[in-house]
Parts: sequence; structure tokens; C-alpha cells
Amino acid sequence: METFLTWRTRFIVLGLCAWSLPIRAQTQISSAANASSLISMEDALRIALRYNQGLRAQRLNIDQSKASEITAALKPNPVLGNLVDTIPLFSPQNIRLQTQIYEETLSYTVERGGKRQKRVTVAKDNTDVAAKTVNDNERQLRFQVTQAFINVLLAKSVLQLAQDDLGNYTQQLDLNRERLRAGDLAEADYIKLSLQKLQFDQDVSAAQLSLVQAKANLRQLLGYQSVADNYDVSGMLIHNKHPVQLEDLEKQALANRPDLQAAHSGVKLANDTVGLAFGNKVRDWTWSTDYTNQNFGINGVGVGLSFELPFHDRNQGEIARSQVAVKQAQETESSTQVGVLTDVVNAYYGLQTSEDVVNLFEGGYLDQATQSRDMSTYAFQRGAASILDVLDAERSYRATQLAYRQAVAAQMTAAEQVNLVVGTQVIQ
Repeated sequence: METFLTWRTRFIVLGLCAWSLPIRAQTQISSAANASSLISMEDALRIALRYNQGLRAQRLNIDQSKASEITAALKPNPVLGNLVDTIPLFSPQNIRLQTQIYEETLSYTVERGGKRQKRVTVAKDNTDVAAKTVNDNERQLRFQVTQAFINVLLAKSVLQLAQDDLGNYTQQLDLNRERLRAGDLAEADYIKLSLQKLQFDQDVSAAQLSLVQAKANLRQLLGYQSVADNYDVSGMLIHNKHPVQLEDLEKQALANRPDLQAAHSGVKLANDTVGLAFGNKVRDWTWSTDYTNQNFGINGVGVGLSFELPFHDRNQGEIARSQVAVKQAQETESSTQVGVLTDVVNAYYGLQTSEDVVNLFEGGYLDQATQSRDMSTYAFQRGAASILDVLDAERSYRATQLAYRQAVAAQMTAAEQVNLVVGTQVIQ
């Protein structure tokens, strides 16, 4: 009996352990998913650069261009020809295998003018332009992701502000309800206070919607399937001062901007295309050899050379077009350089202005708005202020806090705008 109970107990324990293993594994997977659903700014940039569908499609342009390099480096194929001659179709009774002429021909075209080397050079130039264009797309994606991430932080901060305001106002409303019951507050004033709560409720609903939309926009940039449905971001709105010099930013931008580098490579591509056009002007030679078998066992071998006589077509049109393309590429390069310097100036002064605005709030306006609200509420509870004074102070406080958060988000975005126009992370 003891043996039976002992084995029965062992089976029950083993069964419970086996049943709990899938639950533990599922719990670990869920914990990992929850841990990965919280992403930082660095995580967002890393995910976007890896999984953004648009960028991944653009990177394939580099692979296509490298495949074109293979095509450009290929030599012409030899041509094998077969000929059966002197077939008396109109006298079929005279057809004999011994009376026909059989000819085997092998020909090969020799490219002249350095065409193949010049084709390879142009193909590599195209690959270089494609790679730098992708780098520029990565630069723009970095800014878009950072901007969207800051928008999520702003939406979360605004939602927290709206919820805090709603909670504080609800407490004030409860206190004034007690004053109404005690006869210390007129019913008309309490109704005005109660109606004002609708604005706080609307603020919370609007902030919740803004947060959902901001997270959806960020998720689109990251790659929709790369993050969890319930993902969240870590971080907060922070005002950091960034001492930068305009001259240094301009030098760094001229050295690092991928679109300007792509314009430089475009000029080289245009010049190499002119060289290829002149190379195509030179006519190729086609060498051939043949073996002929005639009737009665007469055999013969021949050698031939053929080439085009360039009386009319000497590739004049393509040479002229490519020469004009060089001028166009040079104008594009100059225009891009001017655009880079203009972007730097705009971003630099945009950053300075946004920092000045944030400093205004932090220099006293935030404290004044808080003091005004608290003083009006305190005075109203003691009968020294009207209900209109309380509502006006509350509106000013909410507007000031909201404007401050927007100003900090604008300053953070302006700092990232500087990184965008310079082409490297000059501001961390």
C-alpha cells in the first residue's frame, strides 16, 4: 500500500511539474515582450535604421548598382556560326550531302577605346552616388524618428499635466461642495466651478488622443512589426543648453553632409560619363575565322576582320549630352552647397531662439503662474477673491504649463535639427 501511494504521489508531482513548464516558459516570453516594449531614444534609432521599410528598400539600390558593375565588366561573348550553302531547293532531286558547302565560323569583337574600363568606372561612380544617397536618407530618418520620439514625450507630458490638473481641480471642487453645504459658498459660484471641470475632462481626452497618434507615427517610422502593440517610450522632456558656434557648424556640414558628398560624386560621375562617350566613339574590331567543307573532301580555312566605318555616327550626340550633364552636375553641386550653408544658419538661429523662449519660462513665468493660481484659490476660499479671478488664474496656469512643455519640445527638436543639417551628431 505504501509503495502504491508513493508511486502515485510521484506521478502527481511529475505531472504538476510538466504542466507548469509551459506556463513558466510562457511567463518568461511575456516578461521579455513586456521588457522589450519599453524603448529609449537610442533603441528607437537602432530599430528604425534596421527595420524601416522605406530605408530598406532604398538600400537595395546599392545592391542593384553593384550588379550593374558586374555587367559593365563583362567582355563580349564569342559568336559561333553554322552555314550550309548551295542547297538546290528548286531541284530537290539533286540534293546530295556531298554536293553542299558546310561552313563553321567563330568571331570575336575586340572593344577599343578603353570602353570596358570606362564602363566599370561609371558603374562604380553610380554605386558611390547610391551609397551616399542612402546615407542621406538615413540622416533624414534619424531626424524624423527623433522628432517623432520627442512628440511622444510631449504628448505623455501633456497628458500627465491634464490628469494632474483634473485631479487637483476635482479636489478643489469637492472642498467647495462642502462650503456650499455649509452655506459658505453661493450656489451660482459653485455651478461655475463645476462647469469648468468639463474643460479639464476635455483636456484629458484630447491629450490621450494626441498620445495615441504620436505613438502611431513613431511606430510607422520604426517599422510597424518591429515593436509591440503596447510599446511605450522612456525618457522625459529636458532642457539642455548647447553652446555651439556657427562657423564650426558650417565647416562640419560642408565636410559631413551626405547629400553634398553625393553631389560631389555626381560631378565625378558626369566627367567619367564624358570619357565613356568618347570611348564609345572608337569603333570596335571583329575578328573571325571559318572552316569550310566542300564537296569531294575539299576543305579550307579563312580569317576575316570587320569594323564599322564612322562616316556619319561618331557618337556626337552622346558626347554633347554628357558634356552638358557635367555643367548640370556642377550647378547642382553649387546649389547643394548653398543649401547646406542656408540650412545651418536657419538651424543655428532656430536653436538660439528656442533656447531663449525656454529661458523666459524658466526665468520666472512658470513660478508666477503657479503663485497666481495658488493665491487666487487661497483668497477665494476666504472670500477675498471672486470666482472669475480663480477661473482666470487656472486658465493662465494651464496655458503657461502647456506652452512651456511645447517650448522644451521645440528646443529639443531644434537641437536635433542642428544635427540634421550638419550631418553628424554634434549635439548629444
